[in-house]
Amino acid sequence: MTTPSAVPDVLAPGLDVVFCGINPGLHSDAKAAHFANPRNDFWRLLHAVGFTPRLVDPSEQLEVLRYGVGITNAAYRTTRGSSDLRKGDFAGSAERLERLARALRPRAIGFVGKEAYRGPFGVRPAHGLQERRLGDTLLFVLPSTSPANAAVPWEERLRWFCELRELLA
Repeated sequence: MTTPSAVPDVLAPGLDVVFCGINPGLHSDAKAAHFANPRNDFWRLLHAVGFTPRLVDPSEQLEVLRYGVGITNAAYRTTRGSSDLRKGDFAGSAERLERLARALRPRAIGFVGKEAYRGPFGVRPAHGLQERRLGDTLLFVLPSTSPANAAVPWEERLRWFCELRELLA
């Protein structure tokens, strides 16, 4: 079953970073919270590299705003897996992210997974800082934190999250 998502954007002006996932999965939709699958490493990585001073539970997602962190998705439609997304799910996504960057002026957008970047922009990036900018906002691609991306070990995910954190220090 695929439906529009119940997961709200977590956004405010002047954030250090807005993390952009690809789309909400079934766990996230059921909990109305980003990265809600208990096997997803997102929240643990945020804490491990110092984006948050404590481990934040997905149900507390609005708390990250006080730490300069926001969250959105490249596509809003809930699916069982990201492989169920279609090109049309990303229609207008690049423009929406550009409007977000210009209006809210985050220092960076951290794309959680190469596909979260490819969906809006149509190119498959390497991990790390991208040449493309949205206004003054830096774009950075991280490994996916999804349990479906289990082939990428914790240490590798941690390294890229550290690199983004250091870029913004």
